Amino acid sequence: MFFWIIRRDLLLAMRRRSDVFTTLFFFVIVVSLFPLSVGPEMNMLRTMAPGVVWVAALLAAMLSLGRMFSNDYLDGTLEQMLLSPQSLSLLVLGKALAHWLVTGVPLVLMAPVLGIQYDLPAEALFVLTVSLLLGTPVLSLIGAIGAALTLGLRGGGVLVSLLVLPLYIPVLIFGSGAVEANMAGLGYDAHMSLLGAFLLVSLVFAPWAAAASLRVSME
Repeated sequence: MFFWIIRRDLLLAMRRRSDVFTTLFFFVIVVSLFPLSVGPEMNMLRTMAPGVVWVAALLAAMLSLGRMFSNDYLDGTLEQMLLSPQSLSLLVLGKALAHWLVTGVPLVLMAPVLGIQYDLPAEALFVLTVSLLLGTPVLSLIGAIGAALTLGLRGGGVLVSLLVLPLYIPVLIFGSGAVEANMAGLGYDAHMSLLGAFLLVSLVFAPWAAAASLRVSME
């Protein structure tokens, strides 16, 4: 059932390619606008690059959070999941993983290309990519909790942002901090370790919390 959920969500995402490209285009546009507005001062661009890329990735990931459960809620699939003998937490984990594959992975792949605009060195681009690879799954897992809590509510997109943005702040700080530490010639292992710890904690607790939130929202 876990792999069926992932396969189903990926198939539906491929049928609605516009949603996938909207998230990616938003990420590309936001990251590309900053060099145009700041100017060609390379030192300033290199300094601001980690924060800009990470904030853009965070906002782009939030664009599709509202669709994580809404379509299943509207067509009755979510009710069948609740009645299924399978663990709802496992099904939520599958949906969060599918969300990351559709939104997070393209952002990770595009980040090194966009980082060239900021004149980032090769090692900094590598650290940026690894930090996004560890951090973007956390965004999807935490976002699943917010999407479940606001399911079926009017103005749910705004409420999701208010709920999950404070929880995203530690990931943003340590994700961008890893790149900044590398560019300053310092070690970035601690930042990566903390991102890995956030990922492990999210994998354990976020599916359970999102499943409980879904049960509350469906009552």
